[in-house]
Amino acid sequence: MDFIKPSKAVVLFEDGSFFEGLAAGIIGTTFGEVCFNTGMTGYQEIFTDPSYYGQVLVLTNVHVGNYGIKATDAESSKVQISGLICKNFTNDFSRTMADMDIQKYFEENQLVCIYDIDTRSIVRNIRDKGAMNCIISSEIFDVDVLRERLKSVPSMEGLELASLVSTVDTYALGDEDADIRIAVLDFGTKMNILRSLAQRGCYLKVFPAKTTFSDLLSFKADGYFLSNGPGDPSAMDYAIGTVQSILELKKPVFGICLGHQILALANGIPTYKMHHGHRGANHPVINLQSGKCEITSQNHGFTISEKDVIALDDTVEITHRNLNDDTIEGIKMRNQPAFSVQYHPEANPGPHDSKYLFDDFVNLLKQSKNN
Repeated sequence: MDFIKPSKAVVLFEDGSFFEGLAAGIIGTTFGEVCFNTGMTGYQEIFTDPSYYGQVLVLTNVHVGNYGIKATDAESSKVQISGLICKNFTNDFSRTMADMDIQKYFEENQLVCIYDIDTRSIVRNIRDKGAMNCIISSEIFDVDVLRERLKSVPSMEGLELASLVSTVDTYALGDEDADIRIAVLDFGTKMNILRSLAQRGCYLKVFPAKTTFSDLLSFKADGYFLSNGPGDPSAMDYAIGTVQSILELKKPVFGICLGHQILALANGIPTYKMHHGHRGANHPVINLQSGKCEITSQNHGFTISEKDVIALDDTVEITHRNLNDDTIEGIKMRNQPAFSVQYHPEANPGPHDSKYLFDDFVNLLKQSKNN
């Protein structure tokens, strides 16, 4: 596909910041909470991560589109971000295995993009002032009209979004005759999480986010996995109640990102919205049990309350901390086989330092079955 001469696009932020640039993707208007990702590669995996649902993404890496799009790189069935802000947008890709260029991909996924603007200035502003909403348009250029539309965009705080990206139908993955059966509560799971468990000899049944506890029980799982996903975890009463019932079974439980937050909430530990969150593939985390540092892939705008974890020291232990800001990155329960991490051990994109956590979960499942 030949690259069409770009038209004008603008972006207005909640604090009044305004930028003019060029349009890519479709001509239209989009909005959401703005966030930035510091990863150098893996833009397609980032675009298709359901945890980004409802958010406008700023990529700090300068080049976007330079290695094209390949179907097998997707982490879900579609692009999940609401819009994209980037510096350089190109259709000239170098990867011969690519299926299509990024413009065609954005058109197929109905994505609005603005590029050729100072993303460094935007990122610095978010770091200074915190997460905020924004609106991108390549069809409306009147700032007053955009400002009025932006007023109606809801805050991410209080939004329940997991059920909007969860699977509608239950489905299975892995060998049905496998010794280990895992029930996955899908709050917006990335495909590489499921692959990481299936590759370790597990049979998975993936359930919609609002599946009842009785329906989960019918699968006769050996353990339960709580997936990543978007939105405010404190707005997910349905999931918190289900996980509290799961914990009464005393079977192995593993949670990642949103699943980590739901496990905390099920233990009475509140969550709160962070200033601007953690998103990227280079966040250092220390494993407090081994003393080793892991470079991790992260994508979250909420975290759990440290003082409330400390207050529950007899039942919940902190296992991992972020070395940039000391926030909690992992917990485990002292009285049963349940643990979780705030970051993404499956990566895609990102380093593989934390993949041992899947091995830990599988070993926990085997031990539980043998007892």
